[in-house]
Formats: sequence, structure tokens, C-alpha cells
Amino acid sequence: MTDLTEIKAVARKVAFARRKGAFDTRPAGAAGRLSEVLAGYRGVPLSGYMPIRTEIDPLPAMSEAIAYGPVGVPVIQAAGQPLKFSRWSPEGILKDGPFGAKIPEIDDYFDPEILIVPLVAFDAQGGRLGYGGGFYDRTLEGLRTKRPTLAIGFAFDAQEAENLPLEPTDQPLNMVVTESRVLTF
Repeated sequence: MTDLTEIKAVARKVAFARRKGAFDTRPAGAAGRLSEVLAGYRGVPLSGYMPIRTEIDPLPAMSEAIAYGPVGVPVIQAAGQPLKFSRWSPEGILKDGPFGAKIPEIDDYFDPEILIVPLVAFDAQGGRLGYGGGFYDRTLEGLRTKRPTLAIGFAFDAQEAENLPLEPTDQPLNMVVTESRVLTF
């Protein structure tokens, strides 16, 4: 098997199984470490995400952060395009977005300086295996040409992997926060 697409598909399948196991046994307060990290960046515009399926839930940390500054969620524009980020609040009205994630009913776009990034797997060097659409890679590349942008992968410990199949276009994470630890790169 030498085709990178096929290698990534196999890696995702294995990683999804590990993530589901972690999701099924997740502890209460899994976003506690993420809240601790974000407390050091009060007021900095950030984006989280609306969790789908077996993703670890960042909403408690996002709900705390909104007291200090703007918080948004990603909105897919089209295949092959970078994400845009629309302001979110815990009590805001949401609608269905692509891939099952909810998005704000009213678009109010801004550029975050911190992105809480969902993922399928991560490695100990800041590599990230995503869903295969390249949305976060394109988005981080564009944001990082404008200003320093902090990419925080949020995942369960069980999502750590070795030898991720990465490409030169994959944008590295600056940090990974799990339910029990913080890794910085």
C-alpha cells in the first residue's frame, strides 16, 4: 500500500475506533484542561467547534471564554475553500450546517487568533490527522499569513498515534489539549 490516500483512510479507520472507545468511557469535565489553557488567553478572539459524533466536547470551555472575548465556530463555505468563523454564544440560535455540525443562524464572521481544532488523531510532534477535506490546513495557512495564529488540537488521550501519514501541506498544531494533559510543540 503506497497510495497516501489509502494509507490515510486506514489510519483514520483505526483512529476513529480509538476515539469511539474514549468517547464511550469519557470522564465528566473532559474540557477542564482546555478551560485552564484558554484562561491564559482571556480576550483573544477564538474559535471552537460544535462537536459531532464522537468528538470531545469543547462547549463548556467555549462558554467560559465568551465572558472575556469573541468566540466563534467554523462555517464551511465550499469544498476546497478555507473555513470562515461566525460568532457563537451558548444561547444563540443555531441551524444545521454541512456534515451535521450546527452553525449560528445569523452569519457574523471574524478572524480568530486561536483555533480549537477537532481531529481524528494527533502525534507527539504536533501532527494532526483530520477528516480529509483540508479545511483546517487551508484555513490555518491563510490566517497564519496575516498574524500569529495558535492551533490547539482538542482530543482524548486515546487519539494519540505514532507515524501519522502527513503531507507538506498539513499545518502543525501548536498544542494538543486532552482530558488529562497539555502538550506543546
